[in-house]
Amino acid sequence: MDPKKQLDIIKRGTAGLITESELSRKLMTAAAKGKPLRVKAGFDPTAPDLHLGHSVLIQKLKHFQDLGHHILLLIGDFTGMIGDPTGKSETRKPLTKDDVLANARTYTSQVFKILDEKKTEVVFNSEWMERLTSTDMISLASKYTVARMLERDDFHKRYQEGRPIAIHEFLYPLIQGYDSVVLKSDVELGGTDQLFNLLVGRELQREMGQEPQVVITMPLLEGTDGVQKMSKSYGNYIGITEPPGQIFGKVMSISDTLMLRYYELLSDAPKDTVEAIASGKTHPRDAKEALAFELTERFCGREKAEKARDEFKNVFAKREVPEDVEEVTIKAEGGSVWIARVIVGAGLAKSTSEAIRLIEQGGVKVDGKKVTNSKEEMDAGRAFLLQVGKRFFKRVNFA
Repeated sequence: MDPKKQLDIIKRGTAGLITESELSRKLMTAAAKGKPLRVKAGFDPTAPDLHLGHSVLIQKLKHFQDLGHHILLLIGDFTGMIGDPTGKSETRKPLTKDDVLANARTYTSQVFKILDEKKTEVVFNSEWMERLTSTDMISLASKYTVARMLERDDFHKRYQEGRPIAIHEFLYPLIQGYDSVVLKSDVELGGTDQLFNLLVGRELQREMGQEPQVVITMPLLEGTDGVQKMSKSYGNYIGITEPPGQIFGKVMSISDTLMLRYYELLSDAPKDTVEAIASGKTHPRDAKEALAFELTERFCGREKAEKARDEFKNVFAKREVPEDVEEVTIKAEGGSVWIARVIVGAGLAKSTSEAIRLIEQGGVKVDGKKVTNSKEEMDAGRAFLLQVGKRFFKRVNFA
């Protein structure tokens, strides 16, 4: 594709580009020589599951891949044991190698729901980091000063507040930058919170006689609440391995404003389609349904996406109960169980206080009938259908 058209596709949804002129030149050179760019993105497997927030970066890698460039998927099994200090107010507890490797296996299987596995080179930075001698590490450490490290916001803040900064934390951005040297990357992608680390890569490449990589930063995706960044800890995430019905339903639950943001960062829809949604020419509900279907199909396949869409319409348009409602068995020590404990036991609330609040808000039904008394006791001699909110159902049995 013409380098100018490639640039337009690559820039879509990005937060920062250092620098556009360098990327334009690299694209033109790649086209002239018929040699694809080496595009790197690193992931520290510090947790086993990915959500849509992670997929923003992976989706941009896919854009490069579809344009014919070579993708380097770096699994930071070495850096993962250090722990990325980005945004942390205190030293992170390092993970064990077994933890990191177990998470890495899960990561790669999830990433290839988006990327073409046959066209992706997966590399682990332990391959070269574990071969470095102590002399090599001292040489690498000499390439960067403490003063430059303390320019980084989180390090600076901790230093000013007298909070400890462990020496190994300074190694993290150095090693991430050294990865770029080893891989001879032309472009590196990361979230906006990774800008400092990405720029270290540029500087180390320059120090070691390489042409510095272009740095592209991607925005941090807001979660379903539309306020905080998507995170499991905030409970506002959409996991890419969740059941198709949950992915579809969660996307349908976001606000119209947030929907446009998701289209920009997650969707492959053409520009004119997104513009039609933004201008109001397309009804927001139709647009949201199309987005929910696209994302569910991406991670679960077309057949399951179609089933999720049909089921959603049945539940919300016809108020029918979805198929294949999960059954749970709750231990009953007597003839009855407090409704709040049932809700918690079914996994539909984290605590009895949250369950009480849901009841008081009118969000709990038993066999289709709204529960109004938070002190109600459920008969342990019968099974029933429990509903919390509009989307969550469980068939409850007692043992």
